[in-house]
Amino acid sequence: MSPKNVVFKKISKDKSVGVYMGRRDFVDRVDSVDPVDGVIAIDREALQGRKVFVTLSCTFRYGRDDMDVMGVAFRRELYLCTRQVYPPLQDRERGVHTRTQAKLLRKLGDDAYPFFFEFPDNLPCSVAMQPAPHDVGKQCAVEFEVKAFSAESQDAKIRKRSSVKLMIRKVQYAPETEEGAPVEISRDFCVSDKPLHVTARLDKEIFYHGETMRLHLDVVNNSSKNVKNMVVSVDQVATVVLYSNDSYVKCVAIEEGETVSAGATLQKDILLLPLLANNRERRGIALDGKLKHEDTNLASSSIIKPGVLKEVLGIMVSYRVTVKLIIGGLMSSSEVSLELPFKLMHPKPDAVKESEMEEELVFQEFKRSYLRGMVGDDDDEEGNVSGGDDMAPKEN
Repeated sequence: MSPKNVVFKKISKDKSVGVYMGRRDFVDRVDSVDPVDGVIAIDREALQGRKVFVTLSCTFRYGRDDMDVMGVAFRRELYLCTRQVYPPLQDRERGVHTRTQAKLLRKLGDDAYPFFFEFPDNLPCSVAMQPAPHDVGKQCAVEFEVKAFSAESQDAKIRKRSSVKLMIRKVQYAPETEEGAPVEISRDFCVSDKPLHVTARLDKEIFYHGETMRLHLDVVNNSSKNVKNMVVSVDQVATVVLYSNDSYVKCVAIEEGETVSAGATLQKDILLLPLLANNRERRGIALDGKLKHEDTNLASSSIIKPGVLKEVLGIMVSYRVTVKLIIGGLMSSSEVSLELPFKLMHPKPDAVKESEMEEELVFQEFKRSYLRGMVGDDDDEEGNVSGGDDMAPKEN
């Protein structure tokens, strides 16, 4: 059976505007980004002569809104684009860009209008820093939002009950051509009269979220020193490049306990599994952008388009395996270490051809009643709740 076409809908409290979108994840392929498309449904009576606008925004937040100091907000708007949807500035049919939009327009009738945005190529992907368990409010994050509102003009004050917003994500998937490339590093350390030789190898450069990593480790200890402990860790490096260029290194998986006596060798495969499930209580770990009703995972590695300034990319994420050997001594211990970079990403999902999709559209509402027990609603306002089925098409 072919998959049904799920449509996300959200309607303002006064029911003047509603947003309908066929997806909330938009893929950054480095050389191009999926456009943001959807349909706005209006209620002419509820509008009372007002116009309808829709905006796409990208915001970098590095502190709670209630922490503003001397009028300086802890947030920066990286991108904002506004379109007037009603009254339409062009023929409605010329605004249809996707098959999902065409289906929605047929389903919703004459009071529905399409919208379309193209991402500029210098925007970051959706990333959020995990707060501590006791933290409240918005966390440090790069967020994308589609907002529809009715007002007398684009610059007029927006009434909360006449607006609705839907969080979306800009995501990257693993390139298909690089998965099989192995990563290996070999190094000699002169810790006494003879060297300590260490070789570490990963089977490939790209690993998928939830996939166990196998590290092949080969230690030849020709020195007169003993390796009294060995620590192998998966480190996440999150660099906040937008305002401070600070880097935060967090260990997300670790194995330790091996020893290598002087003159001995060690050959061993070490299994590592970097998972958010094992790090949920740790503050400051970078996560993939989260939609409020869904779980997420460790942030995916950032892949940058050549020529794009890193300074505008918000939060950059990379990963490495660190092998650290603790060398025993008479007075004190010393350390030797090496690092293997790799990428942690989602595999590219199987594409579903539009011709294989069912004609039936399944509408999924976003109501607060669906989110019992959830903290940190992304709405911030009582007006952004679904208005029920008043504006939804009747199912056959």
